[in-house]
Amino acid sequence: MLKSVLAAQLYTVRDFTQTLPEITKTLRKVADIGYHAVQISGFGPVDPKEVAKVVMDRGLVVCATHVHWDRFLTDLDAVIDEHLLWRCPHAAIGSLPEDYYDVNGLTRFLDEFFPVAETLAKAGMDFSYHNHSHELVRCGSKTWLEMLYEQADPKHLKAEIDTYWIQHGGSDPAEWIRKCAGREPLLHLKDMAVTGAREQRFSEVGEGNLNWPPILKAAAEGGVEWYIIEQDLCYGRDPFESLALSLRNLKEMGLK
Repeated sequence: MLKSVLAAQLYTVRDFTQTLPEITKTLRKVADIGYHAVQISGFGPVDPKEVAKVVMDRGLVVCATHVHWDRFLTDLDAVIDEHLLWRCPHAAIGSLPEDYYDVNGLTRFLDEFFPVAETLAKAGMDFSYHNHSHELVRCGSKTWLEMLYEQADPKHLKAEIDTYWIQHGGSDPAEWIRKCAGREPLLHLKDMAVTGAREQRFSEVGEGNLNWPPILKAAAEGGVEWYIIEQDLCYGRDPFESLALSLRNLKEMGLK
């Protein structure tokens, strides 16, 4: 039985995950904060077997990853081996190279990802796409992200909606979560604050302006498995403190 559906996206603390000793210390701190699961991203060149040992020693679950797209294309066997070591069923990409973000690039990605997703499925894994805001640029009458999810079979392409970046792109996070219902094992939770200088900033969940009740309601109804807390920038605050504050606020909102 899962202890929690909340996870820490380790990209938040990427400055502290470049060596195995750093990763060991970081995973201990994340576990001490109260997390039972993590998403691996932003690690330095470390042995996946050693990472697996540290994760198990800390009693953590690796719920998901972010892997560069070129590794899926050129090093897929190793990617699968890593996920099997980590007992992780959800592989994802954080973004694509810039030249994919037009109609021709979308067609190219759809052609490339299908055999990747099929191979992952044979190994018991799925494949998710994580958005930023540039996918919400319109390509004619629709956005790139709309066309992606309309054209890709939900059986093969899962969604990892990012609440901050959807809001940043001028859309409604709850609406997008509803659009992707049934194909969203992963959800990135991050808030958006606004400064007096009209600057949009990443914020701890519950400390910004996103409307969390409909977001979390849509997520529950849409079948989200893992609620993954991430903060790209912490603006001078200790990122471990940011992870702790977001976790505390989400638990107060009713997530466990």
